[in-house]
Amino acid sequence: MAAEQIFARLKEDHDRHRELLEKIGETSGDSPEREQLFTEFTKEVKSHAAAEEQALYATMLRKPETTDETRHSVAEHHEINETLNDLAATDMSSSAWLQKFKTLKHDYLHHIDEEEDEHFKDFEKYLDTDDEEQMAKVFDRRKEVEKADAEVTPEKKSEAKE
Repeated sequence: MAAEQIFARLKEDHDRHRELLEKIGETSGDSPEREQLFTEFTKEVKSHAAAEEQALYATMLRKPETTDETRHSVAEHHEINETLNDLAATDMSSSAWLQKFKTLKHDYLHHIDEEEDEHFKDFEKYLDTDDEEQMAKVFDRRKEVEKADAEVTPEKKSEAKE
């Protein structure tokens, strides 16, 4: 599998995430629809990030030319995960939830745009055939396992950030 196919596969997920963010933004209050979409988005993003880290970023960390970009993206994954957990701990009908969601949406869209517009193009230069085959095998397998195990893991309601 060529690098272009791997990056296209990651972009498919990103496009799905963009779609879910739009749909969540169209919901209001503590509705079953918002709950369902947020749960789906959370499981999608957490499983995607774990698979992306194991397949792509583990490979790129071994290449000195891409270490800084890789660390930056992995750090952003951690921040996004923290925000998702905080959102899950926040009352969906509150203005605080909507504000946190808008921040998450902005940060996540920035993250995936940066991956697609900058990182993937840079990474492609340093991948060989072995890297590409390994990444393709690992990504889909890991995402499937992670999605089955992914949870919406709220912090305790009392720990939701103000």
